[in-house]
Amino acid sequence: MATSKILNAKSLKFLEKYLNNASPTGYEWGGQKIWMEYLKPYVDEFITDTYGSAVAVINPKAEYKVVIEAHSDEISWYVNYITDNGLIYVIRNGGSDHQIAPSKWVNIHTKKGIVKGVFGWPAIHTRDKSKEEPPKLDNIFIDVGAKDKSAVEKMGVHVGCVITYPDEFQVLNKDKFVCRALDNRAGGFMIAEVARLLHEKKEKLPFGLYITNSVQEEIGLRGAEMITQTIKPNVALVTDVCHDTTTPMIDKKKEGETSIGSGPVISYAPAVQNKLRERIIETAEAKKIPFQRLASSRYTGTDTDAFAYSNGGVASALISLPLRYMHTTVETVHKDDVENVIRLIYETLLNIKVGETFSYFD
Repeated sequence: MATSKILNAKSLKFLEKYLNNASPTGYEWGGQKIWMEYLKPYVDEFITDTYGSAVAVINPKAEYKVVIEAHSDEISWYVNYITDNGLIYVIRNGGSDHQIAPSKWVNIHTKKGIVKGVFGWPAIHTRDKSKEEPPKLDNIFIDVGAKDKSAVEKMGVHVGCVITYPDEFQVLNKDKFVCRALDNRAGGFMIAEVARLLHEKKEKLPFGLYITNSVQEEIGLRGAEMITQTIKPNVALVTDVCHDTTTPMIDKKKEGETSIGSGPVISYAPAVQNKLRERIIETAEAKKIPFQRLASSRYTGTDTDAFAYSNGGVASALISLPLRYMHTTVETVHKDDVENVIRLIYETLLNIKVGETFSYFD
């Protein structure tokens, strides 16, 4: 695949390694170590917390602090119940989609290593077509090829083991990145690339930059809630994914219209500080970076909400990467959008001045 002015061969090698590593909610540290190792040449120091959020810092002594943030966790499953004949029933760890599970391979993470399994499903020939049951949380199950519960337990599998999908990074039609966990390790990749560009272009920021990869977003923004109290930032630019609503079975009247290949998505929501959002839009227009707009209702559903309402209020905004097939194993984004999100965050940072409060009363 051809590289570009922003992404290079080293970048794409990091992206593939980072995506292929499993980092389920609550177990993110393997991916965090890969992320920190990549960033090490470009930053001054790291901050980590008890639950695994990682922050790469440029200019740590500066009083004015700007965060660029993504989240590092992916959806997964927990072993919830093992039947006497060795089948495994599951519960969600994050927003895992029960409808895509049947016929998928899985990795069960145990102290003895990975145990392979499959989500089984009755053959079409055996199902009553007049009253077919769809896949549901209470009828999907994993088969690890064991004859009974004792054999499953001897493999190291027990209630509480976390389960991930093994699907790995691929490129579709030369310019689409496809993988599980692009939500939101694509974000972690993009903020890392911003740090690399700042270093390579020898940009000297007048403020402290906190490149933040939070944990546990998929179960309620928990990592961001914790790490923002540690950093106490003045400004937060959050990046996450949003839906490509041009695919079948999505109602644009309800979800709005955003699509892959049309640029970063800039959100409107109560948690998004209006003057900071307008600064981002002004930057995009000045630098001729294509962008789309998205209106949320009461909340964005991203770490933006956690940063905005912390520490007495932090000026926060959301720049999203449009994505197809969210919370499946074939999440799909456009390479051009990835590059333009990186560009937009980078150029916006250069357009922030020390001491700005973005107050409506200034």
